[in-house]
Order: sequence, then C-alpha cells, then structure tokens
Amino acid sequence: MIVSVNTIDHQGRDNVSAPARVLVTGGAGYVGSHVCHALAGQGLVPVTFDHLGNGHRDAEKWGPLRVGDIQDPIALAQAFAEFSPVAVIHCAALAYVGESVTTPAAYYRNNVTGTLSLLDAMAGAGVKHVVFSSSCATYGIPEQIPIPEAARQQPINPYGRTKLMVEQILSDYGAAYGVNSAVLRYFNAAGADPGNGIGERHDPETHLIPRAILAATRQIPWLEVFGDDYDTPDGTCQRDYIHVSDLAQGHVLALKHLLAGRGSLTLNLGTGRPISVREIVAAVEAVSRRRVPLRFCSRRPGDPPVLYADPSNARNILGFSAAFTAIEDIVETAWRFHVQMQECATPHFGSLGGAKELKCH
Repeated sequence: MIVSVNTIDHQGRDNVSAPARVLVTGGAGYVGSHVCHALAGQGLVPVTFDHLGNGHRDAEKWGPLRVGDIQDPIALAQAFAEFSPVAVIHCAALAYVGESVTTPAAYYRNNVTGTLSLLDAMAGAGVKHVVFSSSCATYGIPEQIPIPEAARQQPINPYGRTKLMVEQILSDYGAAYGVNSAVLRYFNAAGADPGNGIGERHDPETHLIPRAILAATRQIPWLEVFGDDYDTPDGTCQRDYIHVSDLAQGHVLALKHLLAGRGSLTLNLGTGRPISVREIVAAVEAVSRRRVPLRFCSRRPGDPPVLYADPSNARNILGFSAAFTAIEDIVETAWRFHVQMQECATPHFGSLGGAKELKCH
C-alpha cells in the first residue's frame, strides 16, 4: 500500500517524503468522518470534499477540508490539483429513501450525475482508484437470506437505483478506462465514535437507533414501529447493524486492496447477524436505563421481514471482521455521543416509568 509520496521541497528538490493523500467526498458526513479518522490512523491524510449541506464542519478533524459540490467540475479540479490524491473514497450521496421517492430528480442529479463529474475529475488528474460507498438497497427485496454479493439486484426505490447505476458506471469505466473500484454494499450503519466527537447527526433523523434514543430522552413522543406481525421471532423486522467504525475500517482495507494492485471488487459489509426492532429497543433501554415509548403502526410497503448480509467474501478477501459484535455495545456508543451532543446528564431526560405503548392504524 502507498502510504507516502515524494513531494517537492521549498528548494525544488524532489526528495521529500510526505503521507499520501486520499480525497474523501462527503467526508464531513456520518460515515465519511469515520472514514477520515480511520485513514489518519493508517498514516494517510484524508482530504475532505463536502458541500456541508448534510455534513458538519466540526466533524472534520484529521485533514484539510475543501467546501465544494461533486457536481462542480471546477471545484473538483482545483481539489485534485491542490492535493494530488492517490485515490478517492466516494461517500457523498443523498440517502433518504422516502425523499428519493418524492424528489427523484435531486437523487439522480446528485448521486449519478455528481459521480460522473467526480470520475471526469479523476481522469483529468490521472487518479485510477476509487472506493465507492454503495448500499444493500441495490438488492431490493432479496430472494435469499443471508444476501450474497451475487444476489439479483432489484432496487425498489430511486435511492437504491442511483447506487446500482453508479455500480454499473464503475464497471464500465473499469473496462473502458482502467478505473479500479471497490464497491462496498453496506447494511445498516450504526453507533458513533464519541471519544473523537463524531457520530450520527441527521436532520431529519430517520434511523432506528437514534430515533429510539430520542424517544427514550423524550425529545420525540414515541418511536414508531412499522409492523409487529412479521414472521420473525418477535414479530418485528430484522436488519444487519454494523458499527460505523467497522464500516470505516472496511473502506481502508478496500483502499489497501486497490493500491496494492489487486483489482476491482464488490463486497458486502455487514455482520451477518439479524437484529430486530424490539431487540434494538431493549438495547437502548438497557444502555440508557429509560423506557422507550412505542407507537405501533402498519407495515411500510416494501419492507421485507429480514435483511442481513453474507459477509464471508469481505472476510476472505480483505480480512475484514466487525470489532463490534454485540448490539448493546453499538447502542452504547450512540448513546454516549447523544449525551455528549446534548451537553446534559441523564436525570434531565425524565423518569423511566409511565411510557405507554400506543396502536395506530
């Protein structure tokens, strides 16, 4: 793996070794900021390229930040010229499934057209390596569980379709232009790195664990549970929750694979363990020592009962394995980050008792 490059010193001598730089699009976001931390831990310099529409300036602590949009070819060209990165990790994307249904144009424009703009900038700078943050949403409703990478991809929403389109573009660019790509289809990113002050801060917040924490702390009146009559052990949906720091390490391992000249690859990143909504609620209650008020609602269209990865290829090819294996440990990091962000102690959040389970139709 390339960990340093030769640079020109102030006297013009081409003999100064400096850490290699990696451009991280969306590096001020949830996954991207953890990727930047992981890169820095490997002696690399992450260069964040982010328009800060959904990211946070204070989440970028390990390298330079350039504010720009991946749809802006001039800003991209300037970033490549200034930093000469050896590779790109592409995390920038719009990622709300429901929003993608109501405003698909924004998703195709940002996620697909923006990626084409990024690939053009890479070509102009002679950069051939890209790690792409894809999604299990490309699988749609799976035909087999656990889901292998060879499973049929039939996305059921525009967000998933944009991710699949980019995967297909990268395959074509590899064949035509020699672009080496690592496509990482990851499952449910969760948790935080409170020790470094980074974690999940979405607006609006739609993910299960932070919403359960918001309900436990009475910042929202209840947690919506969409269906409790699925064919699962407790009647609620099961998903594969992987700690965001583990995901970040997966990106670094994929980058090492590319820089070592081992060729393109497509991998799932998950734990291979299904966790139900009720198990998440129980973990949040155990960690926070508070009740999570629940509101049970009808199933959402297209929600399969069970989704979890077959992560064996990531283990066999990259040596990847999740360090966080217990859902309570993942939730505990999310809880600590939430408390840190609120700058208040647990007693301010009210009593554990008295929460009621509501039914809605």
